[in-house]
Amino acid sequence: MGVRALRKKILAPAPQSAVWRAWTTSAEAQTFFAPRARIDLRIGGRYEMLFLPDNPAGQRGAEGVRILSFLPEEMLSFEWNAPPQFPEIRTQKSWVVVQLAAVTEEDTQVRLTHLGWGVRPVWEEVYAYFDRAWDIVLGRLQHRAAQGPLDWANPYRPPGT
Repeated sequence: MGVRALRKKILAPAPQSAVWRAWTTSAEAQTFFAPRARIDLRIGGRYEMLFLPDNPAGQRGAEGVRILSFLPEEMLSFEWNAPPQFPEIRTQKSWVVVQLAAVTEEDTQVRLTHLGWGVRPVWEEVYAYFDRAWDIVLGRLQHRAAQGPLDWANPYRPPGT
């Protein structure tokens, strides 16, 4: 039996170094990923995306997750957790690997793989949630690269999501 993996791939209209900064700096992540980000780019450093930053601690989004590994401008892996609406597994961690490859000087292929899925029925719901959520995140990255930072008061919604 193979490892269950959620895989996504896009082409971002930006140089590889810019796409790397978008994934690895708090300021740039806030332009497409979440309204607030806390990133400390080092092994074991924070990789928190606060989708609801005004909510109480533990209800803000991807909190308490850490960077697992990275190769500058090529690969980033980090822990991830289920959103607050899945409290029974929220403390269990999955992990995400983001791989970047220059296609041209101005275009970067982004491959995202989400791994570490549990086997309980609630994990099926979480898998379906992230199958859609990563399409939104990656669509927003493309939009940000082409159009500029998101307006979190009225965030871009990729077609079909």
